[in-house]
Amino acid sequence: MTESPTIVVFRDTTHGLPAREYAAELRDRLPDCEVRLARTPHQEREYVADADIATGEDIDREVLAEAANLDLFACSWAGTEHLPLEALAERGVAVTSAAGIHAPNIAETVVGCVLLFARRLHEGLRRTRNREWRHFQGHELQGSTVTVVGMGSIGTATLERLAGFGVETIGVRHTPSKGGPADEVVGYDEAAVHEAFARSEYVVLACPLTETTRGLLDEEAFATLPPEAVLVNVGRGKVVDTDALTAALERQSIRGAALDVVDPEPLPADHPLWRFENVLVTPHNAGHSPQHWPRLAALLAENVDRLRESDADGLKNEVLAP
Repeated sequence: MTESPTIVVFRDTTHGLPAREYAAELRDRLPDCEVRLARTPHQEREYVADADIATGEDIDREVLAEAANLDLFACSWAGTEHLPLEALAERGVAVTSAAGIHAPNIAETVVGCVLLFARRLHEGLRRTRNREWRHFQGHELQGSTVTVVGMGSIGTATLERLAGFGVETIGVRHTPSKGGPADEVVGYDEAAVHEAFARSEYVVLACPLTETTRGLLDEEAFATLPPEAVLVNVGRGKVVDTDALTAALERQSIRGAALDVVDPEPLPADHPLWRFENVLVTPHNAGHSPQHWPRLAALLAENVDRLRESDADGLKNEVLAP
């Protein structure tokens, strides 16, 4: 890679807009680099032809075919399962993810959802809308058990923020021996996970979608949850069997759910999950924050420095082809 690489910033396809803030942050942090903002699909193909680095949510094979000099694709999402990783590897293009940059704000969302159900603030909001001055009974978070599935950056940040609430925490991770900021850490074997669920008033899903986690919350898992349990999902929608969740809500065998991710996504307007007063659905926006673009730009700037210096530790958040 050249000392002054050319960086092309792809469109923010989630909102259908050019990622102007991202490009501006990169220009501030990398003044010696040429940062080109693609505003259309045509410009993405045009600019990537002589770019050293491309960054954005996705890069399809048609665009990749135009990338003659590409050294790095910096994905602006934490998950990279949607990328053509094998094709990128075949062309010698390194890939990094945005894992970790969403941890503070997503962890705040989790804590907010837990407090919402602990103090029944959603019932307060409903009564406010109906102009009802009637008391209702809340719960206490203190003394509860919270299981956090997934102890990456988001799960870890969540556990750290829960530490001051007087709760018992259980973390679930692939290698329990690594420990972490939880009172107890267990692995993904079914017996251990179900035993943790059975003890929990709150189950937080902060894990990626893998063959291990797909359908982790199925009918059998929901049967282990106590009736006061609340599910909070900020991981991936397919970690939960939606039919099993709907059935659990219908028979009132759990207290509620806060879902920032769902399956299917977006959730159809006629889906039964919309009708439950004890379900909070947000449109996959727990990761939104005014600090999103600055954090993303800082991550890419660090990796540009590592590429320039041929850092022996490699790129931060590098993703290897399957």
